[in-house]
Amino acid sequence: MLLLVLALVWTVVAQSHMRNSWRIGIDTANKTELVTTGLFGVSRNPIFLGMILSLVGVFLATPNACTLLFLVVGYMLMQVQIRLEEEFLVREHGAEYVQYQKRVRRLI
Repeated sequence: MLLLVLALVWTVVAQSHMRNSWRIGIDTANKTELVTTGLFGVSRNPIFLGMILSLVGVFLATPNACTLLFLVVGYMLMQVQIRLEEEFLVREHGAEYVQYQKRVRRLI
């Protein structure tokens, strides 16, 4: 349960660090600034990290085949989304994002 609470707090803080750059999915219509500070200085994808930790917490709280399946499938789907978003961010922000990729790890 503690992991679930920590994951929720982590995710909310990460979303607040995004300020006006917060989007769901890939938004090609609106240009946003690249956020590299706060939790984004530790992880390029702190919101996805929080979501993964919450799936781990759910599995640990109720370990069964269903929650394990949610964890595995959720992790795989988030990895796909992360890669799609990173391809978009390279196109959108160019060298600035590439340098950020070199400085900060994808998750942790």
